[in-house]
Amino acid sequence: MFEWSTVTVESCLERLNFGKTPKVLTRDYKSSGSYPVIDQGQKLIAGWTDDDRGLISSNLPVVIFGDHTRAFKYVDFPFIRGADGTQLLKPKAGIEPLFFYYACRAVDLPSRGYNRHFKALKEKEIPMPPPGEQRNIARILQQIDDALSLQDEQLQAITNLKRATTRTLFTRGLRGEAQKETEIGPVPESWKVSTLGEAAQLERGRFMHRPRNESRFYGGATPFVQTGDVVRSGGRIREFVQTLNEDGVAISRVFPAGTILITIAANIGFTGILQFDSACPDSLVAITPNQSLKVEFLEYFLQTQQGEMDKLAPKGTQKNINIQFLTPWPVVVPPDEDEQREIVAILDAIDRKIDLHRKKRAVLDDLFKVLLHKLMTGEVRVRELNWERLADLAGKVLIVQPEEASSTREQG
Repeated sequence: MFEWSTVTVESCLERLNFGKTPKVLTRDYKSSGSYPVIDQGQKLIAGWTDDDRGLISSNLPVVIFGDHTRAFKYVDFPFIRGADGTQLLKPKAGIEPLFFYYACRAVDLPSRGYNRHFKALKEKEIPMPPPGEQRNIARILQQIDDALSLQDEQLQAITNLKRATTRTLFTRGLRGEAQKETEIGPVPESWKVSTLGEAAQLERGRFMHRPRNESRFYGGATPFVQTGDVVRSGGRIREFVQTLNEDGVAISRVFPAGTILITIAANIGFTGILQFDSACPDSLVAITPNQSLKVEFLEYFLQTQQGEMDKLAPKGTQKNINIQFLTPWPVVVPPDEDEQREIVAILDAIDRKIDLHRKKRAVLDDLFKVLLHKLMTGEVRVRELNWERLADLAGKVLIVQPEEASSTREQG
């Protein structure tokens, strides 16, 4: 690690004393208010409050550590603490706070479940490069972090657009027709409201083996799509985790590419279209629409029904539905197949944008993790980074070479 020393997290901390500053209970969070509430959850801001009695506005910035969740947050604005498991970490003078935040994020801190982790964190060691290097490392990591946040914002915006567009398309159509009221709300006058059982063939998957951790049925050439693969698919099932051999296929059921799969256990009502032939377990139902209903159109419509299916699923130890639950489920059937195709084309275009942002975010996330490790271990120094390549990966306007690194390169 070159000339860098290492120190424990505890030795970096300045003692803070907020006395009996009140905290906000989760039940008292508001959706808006004068002051943000920071707790140990994953979101930066968990809620809002108008009560200023617990306001922390001095000794900023601080690093918030979730004692149970192991989440780290960098907070440089006045806030009020959530009630449970929120540790405030203030690095001593001479330690760049933003560097300290990223150094903590680089710590390997194994989960102990819903137990406290602060004691273990304090014992961990972090690198302590010179102040100039601390600032440079913090700046470059912050820029990647900002690029990730931008992708998250853009992904949320395009996801909201899809939700609004889908709602409009399935209530108004594309032909400017008058609407009629139906059991599922307004739809274009010419559209029929049918049932899933009338509009499609339903067949449950099968996998007769229990328990599933036995290896003798797995590892062959046949894809074995399961619930998680459908939930993660975004409507088009292109990936799978598990495969079956011939013995596994013999006790399962294989469905062809182009089949809609819907989840019926635990995660209720998620759908996706198979892009390849696949075996499926009994936690999935295969849906094959009749000729008058396009596969992609029906799948997009079913995406709009997931929340309602989940809400109406019978409650128990684990939520489950079955073919009897799905058969009477209402679906819309536009008689104009060209209109179905046009609606699919619009939603496909939005999905392609969503997929693009997800891929960009995945690249940035990988980049951040690699840089976090390499910069914190000293394996790579800021002055050695390929700035043009970083700018290309993270968005050309977001990566700016720190001045210290630039001058160091010129001198060296």
